Amino acid sequence: MTLLVQPRLVNEPYSDPALLLDFRFGARSILFDLGDLSPLSAREILRTTHVFVSHMHVDHFFGFDRLLRLCLYREKQLSLVGPPGIGDAVEAKLHGYTWNLLDESSPNFSIVASDWTEDGFLARSTFKARNAFAREEQSADHGELPLDDAEFHVEAATLDHGIASLAFAFQERVRINVHKARLDDLGLPVGPWLSEAKKAVRVHADAETEFMPTEGRSVSLGELLEAGVLQRARGQRIVYATDLAYHSENIARLCRLARGADRLYIEGGFLEEDRDLAAAKKHLTARQAGEIARRAGVHSAQQIHLSARYFDREAELHEEFEQAFRSPCWRSANQH
Repeated sequence: MTLLVQPRLVNEPYSDPALLLDFRFGARSILFDLGDLSPLSAREILRTTHVFVSHMHVDHFFGFDRLLRLCLYREKQLSLVGPPGIGDAVEAKLHGYTWNLLDESSPNFSIVASDWTEDGFLARSTFKARNAFAREEQSADHGELPLDDAEFHVEAATLDHGIASLAFAFQERVRINVHKARLDDLGLPVGPWLSEAKKAVRVHADAETEFMPTEGRSVSLGELLEAGVLQRARGQRIVYATDLAYHSENIARLCRLARGADRLYIEGGFLEEDRDLAAAKKHLTARQAGEIARRAGVHSAQQIHLSARYFDREAELHEEFEQAFRSPCWRSANQH
């Protein structure tokens, strides 16, 4: 089974959070959050087309500077989506630098920052290198999805962290698997052409669409489907949620977003013995995170964003998380 994207945490769990969704085929990746990006190679960062920022606390946003530094002299557009204020935050970052060396002959790197809410986009701002990153306001559409692509879409939910903090879900529209035995029956080789065939299925291309597996040999999309070479399956769903208070509204919103997800990345950085401290900081304990993952019925879950106060107690954090995730009997002591 070949997945459209491969998710990978950028850092170890005590470091600042960021999740890379690397597309298996094509020069493209997506980032959830902008924590420390130094572990990523320049190639991986330059593949990034969209960044989804949960909120603008420093540990979720200071990676913007590395992103800017690597993309600056490229012909590239980078889209950032975040909660209300993301456009102001990007403008403030850009105002911290001097741009006198940029002019109309510079590579036209541009940033599009979009403020998103449950009701759609509130604002959209463009910052172009050739204009010394002066802010240009654009009309914002009112689509409900932060990103709607032919092969996938990204959903979001607004959670309470004392401020608005967004959780995100990547949803592949349909997963296309290759039945190797049936491919062999047709005498066709594996190769890059299969990636194009899978894409054609995802975008509902005409059955007459042809591919060239080998020189002098063509095959139509209809033939591949009829022979069962390409088989549709439920699309992959990956959810990222961090920095949220443990209360009923947050739990309900996150469970709706994460329902049945293939993988959930969720903050769970405090031990249950410190649940009052976690509540004061509007964060989850490991057990609360595990319970949410269980309630949402996700297939697998991984806790992220661990508190540095537990550097020598990581095993306990994981144990409390797994106990709550795997056991239907456990309930948090401060459940609302």
